[in-house]
Amino acid sequence: MPTLRLALCQVNPTVGDLAGNAALVRDWTRQAADAGAQLVAFPEMALTGYPVEDLVFRRSFVAASQAALRRLAADLAADGLGDLAVVVGYLDADGPPQVAGDAEPGRGARNAAALLHRGEVVATYFKHHLPNYGVFDEDRYFLPGDMLTVVRVGGVDVALTICEDLWQAGGPFAAARQAGVGLVVNINGSPYELNKDDIRLPLVRRRAAEAGAAIAYVNMIGGQDELVFEGDSMVVGADGELLARAPQFVEHLLVHDLALPAAAEPAGADAELADGLRVVRAAVGELPPAPTGPAVTGGLIAPVADEAEVWHALVLGLRDYVNKNRFPSVVLGLSGGIDSAVVAALAVDALGPDRVVGVSLPSQHSSEHSREDAAELAKRTGLDYRTEPIQPMVDTFLANMSLSGVTVENLQARVRGVILMALSNQEGHLVLTTGNKSELAVGYSTLYGDSVGGFNPVKDVWKTLIWRLAKWRNADAARRGETPPIPENSIGKPPSAELSPGQLDSDTLPDYDVLDPILIGYVDGDLGRDGLVESGHDPAVVDKVLRMVDTAEYKRRQSAPGTKISMKAFGRDRRLPITNRWREKG
Repeated sequence: MPTLRLALCQVNPTVGDLAGNAALVRDWTRQAADAGAQLVAFPEMALTGYPVEDLVFRRSFVAASQAALRRLAADLAADGLGDLAVVVGYLDADGPPQVAGDAEPGRGARNAAALLHRGEVVATYFKHHLPNYGVFDEDRYFLPGDMLTVVRVGGVDVALTICEDLWQAGGPFAAARQAGVGLVVNINGSPYELNKDDIRLPLVRRRAAEAGAAIAYVNMIGGQDELVFEGDSMVVGADGELLARAPQFVEHLLVHDLALPAAAEPAGADAELADGLRVVRAAVGELPPAPTGPAVTGGLIAPVADEAEVWHALVLGLRDYVNKNRFPSVVLGLSGGIDSAVVAALAVDALGPDRVVGVSLPSQHSSEHSREDAAELAKRTGLDYRTEPIQPMVDTFLANMSLSGVTVENLQARVRGVILMALSNQEGHLVLTTGNKSELAVGYSTLYGDSVGGFNPVKDVWKTLIWRLAKWRNADAARRGETPPIPENSIGKPPSAELSPGQLDSDTLPDYDVLDPILIGYVDGDLGRDGLVESGHDPAVVDKVLRMVDTAEYKRRQSAPGTKISMKAFGRDRRLPITNRWREKG
């Protein structure tokens, strides 16, 4: 049986940076060559970054992607890497955009993969299954491919597929079996969700059985707006055995020797039909020599605890949002509470303490212990700590306007927001807001106050998970002999906005242990009132919570983006009308 040395390049591209992404491909292909690889694969749309959204409709961007692919093929050859077979994702088109006045039936933009060899684009493949759920809008942007591309590489027939092709039964993987391939390369831009790695491996095994072939699955890493990609690239044998698996949330070169069945049919092009797809065949010329000596294995990375997984996702999402958008630093309000403490610790982990500014913004209602907890966190993490008392500014408002009750509470939050935005304007920081998903769900925030900011690292994190993350981060620091970043007082004390005397969150909201399961069922699970009550929740509490969620949609629509870690984050995952009179009846 022929042996191919595969290199799966788990890299972090940037949307729109064609030159930078091409340089990334060249650099990692060099590393793959140094490791003796023969077949190298990069993630979905690695050349353009993913997702490119409405850039698809710009003909200039499509043309630039096509030109960048041709230039990349030539540059790889000029680098002395032309003998390697390199699979890379990019944006292609075989006609005008579907939204254009000159659109042609059956032609348009394509989510594409290309195999490059000896300075040429040897073969292309267009993604067949286009996801149109959750954060995906690929039916809006692309036309589906109607062919399966099979390339003979080193005496092995290799099929090319892209991301969603793996998630749907039938189609390319069924066609791959009929085409008799030995390996399916699946390139991905598969966004992170908690425990998605537990779903992915059984899925790849099912497709290996369906195709009767080994699968090389390569996924990108990195943050792109609210999405974060975790990698988790892997190689699975035709029998479903997991042969190699890459780590999550880091760039990684997974190199693995794979013994594969020799191709049996002639390599010439043909037009056979397989499961409704046209099979198109191509072949590459001579590869680098087959590996000799002991077989190289990519290793198996063990999964980590849920809290560790989420923490790494949030750190990566924040780091890439800040760095890819070229912010020099971040600023946030440090209240001494658990939410701002977790966000500050995330920011220090993502950017280092020299790029994080924490500001204490005390009012007359701010407790001494909260001020001390904020200062203690700053001491433990080493961030730039400042104090800006807000009471004189609040008093000025109150001396000139007749305000009372919750309006005065909101005024304090808005003065804090003004100060943070002023520091952002003056010093160039990105403002981080710190509201968790539970608060966003029920509207427990002040618009243009504590919700102000350009990015929210914990936007998709339920309050109960916030506490778990804080405890995990401290325990992880202790395990490594480091100072736990989050004061125990911030974790243990009852949550409070401290906008009025003796205020607690529980004055307005159910306890979070009661609230979060209702919210998870309603928001993430789309359960109605009856389903929630049948699940054991108190009907009166359900009615109160659902009313709060439904009337807060206008606030969520104006909230900052934040890293998605759940199956249904607020934003593109969950799209409800603001003007909406439908209510679950109690």
